[in-house]
Amino acid sequence: MIIKELKLKGVYEITLVANIDHRGFFMRTYDRETFRSYGLDCDWLQENHSHTKLKGTIRGLHFQVSPFSETKLVRCIRGKIFDVVVDIRRDSNSFGEWIGIELSEENKKMLFIPRGFAHGFCTLTDLSEVMYKVDNIYSPGHERGLLWNDPDIAIEWPVTNPILSAKDQKNMTFKSLIEHG
Repeated sequence: MIIKELKLKGVYEITLVANIDHRGFFMRTYDRETFRSYGLDCDWLQENHSHTKLKGTIRGLHFQVSPFSETKLVRCIRGKIFDVVVDIRRDSNSFGEWIGIELSEENKKMLFIPRGFAHGFCTLTDLSEVMYKVDNIYSPGHERGLLWNDPDIAIEWPVTNPILSAKDQKNMTFKSLIEHG
C-alpha cells in the first residue's frame, strides 16, 4: 500500500498494490498494522456496498453529526467515480474546502476520510460499485447532507445536470450548516 496525506489534513489517498499473474491479481485492501503506522487505526463497525446504474449520478454530500459522526474508507470496485470530501470541521484551517479524487477499479485507490467531512461521489461510468467501511453505526436522526452544487463550496463536478435522489436534491446549503449546524 502506498499511503499519502492529501491537502485536507487527515484525508489520505491509499493506492493498493496488486500482485498480478496469468490468473488475475491478489491485493491486500486493509492491513491494521500498516494503517496504525500512519495513525489511521479505526474500529470498523459496518461495511456498505453501493451500486449505481448510470453515469452522471451524484450521491451525497452526506455526513452524520455527533455522536454518530463517522470515519470512512472508500473504494470503487467496479467502474469509476469522482469522489469528493468537504471539510466541515469548524475549528479547521480548511473549513469549507473540498478535494476530489478519481477512484476506479483500474487505479485501485481508496480514500480515508476522517470524522468531520461531508462525502459524496459522481459516477463516471455506467455500473459503478463503491464499497466503504465506517467506524460508527448509521443513525437516521443524525444524518445530514450538503447540496451538491452549493456555490459557497463550488465543487467542480464533472457533470452539470446529474441524476440525484429526491433526498439529495433537498440537502442543506453550506450557509445553513454554518448557521444551524
